[in-house]
Amino acid sequence: MGYRFTDLTAACQDDWRAYIEHDFVRSLGAGTLAEDAFRHYLQQDYLFLIHFARAYALAAYKSRTLADLRQAHEGLKAIVDVELGLHVGYCREWGISEEALASLPEARATMAYTRYVLDTGNRGDLLDLHVALAPCLIGYGEIANWLNGRQGTVRGKANPYDAWIAMYEGEEFQGAMRAELEWLDARLADVTPARFQELSEVFRDATRLEIDFWQMGLDRAD
Repeated sequence: MGYRFTDLTAACQDDWRAYIEHDFVRSLGAGTLAEDAFRHYLQQDYLFLIHFARAYALAAYKSRTLADLRQAHEGLKAIVDVELGLHVGYCREWGISEEALASLPEARATMAYTRYVLDTGNRGDLLDLHVALAPCLIGYGEIANWLNGRQGTVRGKANPYDAWIAMYEGEEFQGAMRAELEWLDARLADVTPARFQELSEVFRDATRLEIDFWQMGLDRAD
């Protein structure tokens, strides 16, 4: 029997839970997260999205089939044509102008994470790149679902971050998450134990960098 995505999370279970259940996430779900911490995260997430788009462009370059090329193209279009615009609008609601976003310096956690993803994709193949991106694409969907199953989560107008949870629990994002899980499961099924070990290390490192990204928000770190 081949490997699945759940085998990747099992291989670094402590790090995966520390990411999904981070204090930033818990406070966001409870509505108690400091607003300046959330603003700092939002600003850096804008920069991350730009590099995420670059990663999809790299995925197109790394694609060996037309299906994978189309998938990469759709991902790039979704970020550049839709998601970045929505993020700019959301930032505006939090008092952050597009001009301010355009002149942002990258925090070290942002730089470390995004460059790790791009470096992994450059030196590896398409599966390496997808595994490096998985903590973000799959993780955010799992975080929304975890928050919704948690007793301490506050929904509606009582939580200023309710729209953030709604974005990642929504069918569009959850559908993208399911499609990515199917893609990963299909390819992980054919890898050798040695190759799976390599991919587990990529996934573990990317997950730890996601933890640092949450912590950056809490610490308001540059």
